[in-house]
Amino acid sequence: MSERAEQWIAILSLTFPVAAFLWEFAIVGRKRLGYRVQMDTLAADAADKPYADVLGDMRHDGHQLKDPSFVLLRIENAGSAKIVSEDYLADPADPYGIKVTFRNRRVAAVVLTDPSQDELRDFFFEEVTEGADVRTGAKPGFRRTNNESERTGIIRLPKVTLPRGSEYKVLVVLERWPDDNGTDPFPDPVVRGAGGHGRWYDPVVRFFRLKATRTESHVFASRPAWWAIWILIAAVVVQASYTLFLRDDRRPPLDCVGGTLYLHGSTAFAPAVRAAAEDYLTRCEGAGVAIPLESDTFKGSTDGVTDLDKAGQDGDVPVGEGLGDHLAFTDGLASDGHPRLIPRPVAFSVFTLVVNKDAGVENLELDQIRRVFAGQVQNWSELGGNDVPVHLINRDPGSGTRSTLVTKVLKGKEPPQFTVTDCAALNPKRYGRCEVTSTDTMLNTTAAVPGAIGYSEAAGVDGHKAAAGIVKLTIDGRKPTADGVEDTNYPYWQTEFAYTYGEPPAGSVAAAFLNFLTQQSGRDILHEHGHGLCSEAHNSGECRPV
Repeated sequence: MSERAEQWIAILSLTFPVAAFLWEFAIVGRKRLGYRVQMDTLAADAADKPYADVLGDMRHDGHQLKDPSFVLLRIENAGSAKIVSEDYLADPADPYGIKVTFRNRRVAAVVLTDPSQDELRDFFFEEVTEGADVRTGAKPGFRRTNNESERTGIIRLPKVTLPRGSEYKVLVVLERWPDDNGTDPFPDPVVRGAGGHGRWYDPVVRFFRLKATRTESHVFASRPAWWAIWILIAAVVVQASYTLFLRDDRRPPLDCVGGTLYLHGSTAFAPAVRAAAEDYLTRCEGAGVAIPLESDTFKGSTDGVTDLDKAGQDGDVPVGEGLGDHLAFTDGLASDGHPRLIPRPVAFSVFTLVVNKDAGVENLELDQIRRVFAGQVQNWSELGGNDVPVHLINRDPGSGTRSTLVTKVLKGKEPPQFTVTDCAALNPKRYGRCEVTSTDTMLNTTAAVPGAIGYSEAAGVDGHKAAAGIVKLTIDGRKPTADGVEDTNYPYWQTEFAYTYGEPPAGSVAAAFLNFLTQQSGRDILHEHGHGLCSEAHNSGECRPV
């Protein structure tokens, strides 16, 4: 859907409700004659009532009514303006404005009841008998006729002047035609407005003229207004569906700067950064932006800052200026020895200990974890698990995930050196230690080696191909989530820093991507990958470089 189409949907979404309002209250609703059939019942329906005998024995013109029935009809001003005689669609010389037809029934009697104002009674001086011509001097009132050939009873109501909100009721007594021995239910009464030259029209009549409206059918709005409302709903649904399902709901970058951007650093933070970079490239299509993602530039936090430092030196960037095409991401602050690098806190990553399912453990206390990584526990049965040897899988010393484990969980104590250089050489029946170079290898190895324990960025575990063979451990019952960090002080987490070589130029691709990642739609991608934002942290102390 094009932007112009979206604009038209928005315009129509505003136009239709305004038009419906004007139609309902300024045009149609200004002059609206409403009617409601409040009762249509047979005397037989009241067989169990105390007055049943009186109803059943009702007489008219010397005979007992056959299958008598009663209709209570309410006529009301349902609009916002006074209704006068000229508003009725009838010949000006005709005093009648409403015709009510009862099929298969004869009219025995009709009476006015419950007018909202006594002045309304003046329009009902007397009942006009069949054949009388009110235009020759007879007083207007009810006029009832019974058409034997069509088997219909008819009453005509005068052109009553109805102030706003006024109403009157008409009680009609009817009977079945004498030669009709059927028992079928009677059809509903038909109410119509009078037209010129003696003709009668259905309630929906002419523009700007009075119409009789069945108020019980739409007490909220008229049919045209309902159509407008449904069109509005459809427009909103179309636009919402497009926004939610057919397009990306995140806003495009505020600036797309051409050039090639090189990303380095943490393997734990890499999935989120790669996803953000792919999104940025999609949004900046045609702007000459390139971010090489096919090569493995995320080799670890230490290697990341080393590569960034080398790129700045090789580029011979003068002091006071910055490199605008390289960024490095680290788990925590980088070590000393890189005086030209500037850190910026971006988010905090949550890490988790992972253990092979054969170990039979799901939660460890901090002291137990420290004993395991010190080599003091060599079988999981010592901690209440299964009788399976412990196999300690560590990352290489340059890993930010490892350094975070050491500083946040192991109280600064490094794990002992590996017993084998290749994890494939571990003896499944005997305790052992090895090291791997990436998060992906860490997860695969932990899932494949019975009794293995390792560690990883938490959000990357659930969707990993090795997830079925490993368990994410809780620490003292605290879960490895961003909420766990904020609410329960889950200990194994670290701030993710974005490093630049000097201050990147304002118009550089590095500056633009950092802005996208921290201030624009990249924030949503970080959330989707389970990272908490430093700008939203309850306690942002760890999110500031010291």
